[in-house]
Amino acid sequence: MHSDIVNKGVAKAPHRSLFKAMGFIDEEFERPLIGIVSAKSEIVPGHMHLDTISKAASDGVREAGGIPINFPSIGVCDGIAMGHEGMRYSLVTRELIADSIECMAMAHGFDAMIYIPNCDKIVPGMLMAAARLNLPGVFISGGPMLAGKKDGKTLTLTTMFEAVGAVGAGTMSEEELYDLEEAACPGCGSCSGMFTANSMNCVVEALGMALPGNGTIPAVMAERLRLAKKTGFLIMDMLKKDIRPRSIMTERAFMNALAMDMALGCSTNTALHLPAIAHEAGFKLDLDLINKVSAVTPNLCKLAPAGSTAIEDLHAAGGIPGVYKELAKKNLVDLKVPTVYGILEDAVKNAKNRNTDIIRPLEDPYSATGGLAILRGNLAPDGSVVKRSAVAPSMLKHSGPARIFDAEEDAFDAIMEGNIKPGDVIVIRYEGPRGGPGMKEMLGPTGALAGMGLDDKVALITDGRFSGATRGAAIGHVSPEAADGGIIGLLREGDIIDIDIDSRSISVRLSDSELSERRKTWTPLPPKVKTGYLARYAKMVSSAASGAVFKEE
Repeated sequence: MHSDIVNKGVAKAPHRSLFKAMGFIDEEFERPLIGIVSAKSEIVPGHMHLDTISKAASDGVREAGGIPINFPSIGVCDGIAMGHEGMRYSLVTRELIADSIECMAMAHGFDAMIYIPNCDKIVPGMLMAAARLNLPGVFISGGPMLAGKKDGKTLTLTTMFEAVGAVGAGTMSEEELYDLEEAACPGCGSCSGMFTANSMNCVVEALGMALPGNGTIPAVMAERLRLAKKTGFLIMDMLKKDIRPRSIMTERAFMNALAMDMALGCSTNTALHLPAIAHEAGFKLDLDLINKVSAVTPNLCKLAPAGSTAIEDLHAAGGIPGVYKELAKKNLVDLKVPTVYGILEDAVKNAKNRNTDIIRPLEDPYSATGGLAILRGNLAPDGSVVKRSAVAPSMLKHSGPARIFDAEEDAFDAIMEGNIKPGDVIVIRYEGPRGGPGMKEMLGPTGALAGMGLDDKVALITDGRFSGATRGAAIGHVSPEAADGGIIGLLREGDIIDIDIDSRSISVRLSDSELSERRKTWTPLPPKVKTGYLARYAKMVSSAASGAVFKEE
């Protein structure tokens, strides 16, 4: 066993003495050491309860003959970090999480791993670590938050950000805003819509790296604890059979995950994280593959923010297996791919679509193509991404004058002050992985636009990114970014931008010669952050088009 390097033989007597300082007995050195990494903290609603998940998973491990060893992971709450300097520190933690788990697992000789994430960057960070380590590993997430309820309406975090815009527009009072604030997020769990956290937790399940139910069982249900305990038993079986992440996270599995992504209408952030995870698994996932899968995969669900359906509703309707059941009707998924529990077919054969209003039948989709689209053109030659399923039909094709902002905060102020007019195309630049640094999410501006009733009249493009809670013609990940000399950095106020989402194109009406002349006088903005981890990150990070992974030099 891998753990032999820390507890076997005469030379390891000092090591065993340290284990004994923690209460280990001799008999435990004959059993596998199972590392259990949890992002439990008291600052993230999605993580505040992960100690209960860890305990259940640990109980399963011990009952199955292993020794559970718990250790922590950091995790940023994107909602709390949103709209201020803290958002620079969200995406950058993905690499810290992967690196720190690698350090802990290798330094302490764990035989296998259980990963317990829940929120945005923690899930992909742990998936990257699992692929890199390639120790037998399985995921059990903390589960989604229940949706808020008020006056018969379903509330999510999107409701709150859009309500801020409504107050700014004078259509909602601050007292009404407070009433929503009290009800929108009723307890623990990842925010209740198909935002980035739940998108990635569903992707984990879709990849086959977790038991069925991982992406959709609500955080507060005992079913979630039972799943965690089963996960503890499962990792012992995987260790015995030597089932490893790279045998599961294959290109075939990623194709399945992309099909699920398109059917569900997941966050645009999946287009950032899936290439990064694939990179750790040893292959390249090209952004154009998203369009290829989207072209043949219908959008079957309208989960918040695209609609009013919450993750708890998806779970009751049949969850991820129920969606796969629909996709399998036309062989849009490969049911023979291996998973942590066998093959995908094992989860799908007994699945049911219990509510065709929540999971549309394959024959009657919301749209014939998937939830995400990759747009290219002279403005984004390396690509950009939009959640097509959350765009109003009237905005699928749009042309308008550019309104230029070199920081998210300036754009938000302009929106709230009423300086953005119908037809405008807001451009927020120097917010990419390097220029940000950290590629901030921008739920504040998009939420304000929606709250003011402008989400079907105004487009927003950026070299930064958008929260999974965003709706509207919000096009992110424009690559190359402004800080790397991208065309977005050459734009001027009033330039006409043409967007055609169905044709997968985004361009500015400028000739090559005009762009060449502008480049002669262009100089990038000076770095916004010059010290600390963010400054080091800016030097190491690659383009959003390649998943914003670290450069390999």
